[in-house]
Amino acid sequence: MPKTEHAQWYVESFSPTEAHHHAIEETYFSGRTPFQHVAVVRSATFGKMLILDGDTQSSQGDERIYHEALVHPALAAIRDRSEVLILGGGEGATLREALRCPDVRRVTMVDIDGDVIALSRRFLPEWSDGAFESARARVIVGDALAFLAEDTGIYGAIVSDLTEPLPDSPSHPLFTGEVFRSIKARLAPSGVYVLQASTAGFHTMGLHAKMARTLRGYYRHVVSYAAYVPAFDNEWAFLACSDVHDLAALSAERIESYLGTLQGELYSYDVETHRRLFSLPLYLRRELLLPGEVFP
Repeated sequence: MPKTEHAQWYVESFSPTEAHHHAIEETYFSGRTPFQHVAVVRSATFGKMLILDGDTQSSQGDERIYHEALVHPALAAIRDRSEVLILGGGEGATLREALRCPDVRRVTMVDIDGDVIALSRRFLPEWSDGAFESARARVIVGDALAFLAEDTGIYGAIVSDLTEPLPDSPSHPLFTGEVFRSIKARLAPSGVYVLQASTAGFHTMGLHAKMARTLRGYYRHVVSYAAYVPAFDNEWAFLACSDVHDLAALSAERIESYLGTLQGELYSYDVETHRRLFSLPLYLRRELLLPGEVFP
């Protein structure tokens, strides 16, 4: 192996046979919250990084690829963008992207881990870029399950930026039929529910396919799309769910009209990128058509 001057490394284990090594130049925080282990570090390649339970959540170098892909296709599709709900999203970057659209009157963000929000505001202010202070932001530290049970609002877009529903994740209880029905009850009839949906690599696409198969039981259109995120070292997948909108079929004119309303300059998403996001490889399209396991 080549020599290195870096004494510290963060090793993200993808499986018993695969890992991604990051040389660490500085550790800002490492410790446990009531819900998970959190680390905020600066890596040699990707800049600052947020890590939850040993998994990279976002990096300074490429978080805009992920967050723009998560938010903007859904907002481009819908007409009524006045109310947006975000589940998770503690860094504040999903909130930032939603607030770039002036048609959005209010964004409600619900995250169970207030410590992650506080740490992100302290060490990763570039992620939120003032979004937490916006008068249009309603930030709730609490359980999304309880919020969905008690809330009576209707939202044009619901954006799920929760961690993957692995058995040891705080998000695992949020992937059930009861929760999916609660989410749909809060979604406008012509709205879009979009969620980060695990990885789309040929060797890691099983969880994504399970999520897609499950959500087909609740929506007419359930469309997979994916973006390569270098810090994740994989194609990262998303799902766009709606009874009205097929996001893969959005016209260039519709997307351009939406993009013309946004404040600030985008880094990754535009009409051409939209087409790339929804142009999936054959092996993934085949996997998504196969019968298989679903969430209860």
